[in-house]
Amino acid sequence: MPRLRRDKSSTGIYHAMIRGINRQSIFEDDEDNERFLHIILECKDLCGFDLYGYCLMGNHVHLLMKEKKETLEQIFKRIGSRYVIWFNRKYQRCGHLFQDRYKSEVVETDPYFSVVLRYIHNNPVKAGLCSSLSEYKWSSYKEYISEGKLVDRELALGVIGEANFVGFMNEQGEPNCLEYPEAIKTLTDMELVKYIEDQFGIKALLIQNEPKNSADDIFRATLCLDGVSTRQLARVTGVSVNRIWKL
Repeated sequence: MPRLRRDKSSTGIYHAMIRGINRQSIFEDDEDNERFLHIILECKDLCGFDLYGYCLMGNHVHLLMKEKKETLEQIFKRIGSRYVIWFNRKYQRCGHLFQDRYKSEVVETDPYFSVVLRYIHNNPVKAGLCSSLSEYKWSSYKEYISEGKLVDRELALGVIGEANFVGFMNEQGEPNCLEYPEAIKTLTDMELVKYIEDQFGIKALLIQNEPKNSADDIFRATLCLDGVSTRQLARVTGVSVNRIWKL
């Protein structure tokens, strides 16, 4: 089936989203998040885009940006290739990290620009990762309320108003601006252990004693389950994260 043609924004501004293949985590620790933001900074200089907002969410990323010198597709190729090379080297893995192409939607009016930025900043609260926007470390909200080096703040502060910014960002009832249609349910460790035992007839901690090919088949099948991360699977089975990343 041919790929659908992307809508072209008359303003050059887009809300874009990328996520890990099979919904897997693309950020395992703070170093990963910091590296991704550093790569965005590098690519801003190379590609010449403006960045108005971002949020790193474990297995996906939201960006609000304006293409200028290079197209959105070229920008994401640069960002993706740099991060995958670094990530695969760190975790001694190979192969794809991101799912297919990025998703994007056009942002062509000031009201929708404001709504999208608020939606991006509210993702961690909506996901239960924090109770307030200021608590979350990996979004651009902190760059708006203090100094930052990544975000081009002038447009948002001009559209929303600097005095109104914090109040507007913290308003509730945001619509889903750009979502993958399926909801992702995070499994607890106990739920994952039970799933493995029910599905494969073996206790999670005993998988490491199975022949390598058999154990790897179980790991691969389990990673396809919604809400399972590599670190969680390593934790409940007692194997190293690097072993699972190498699958």
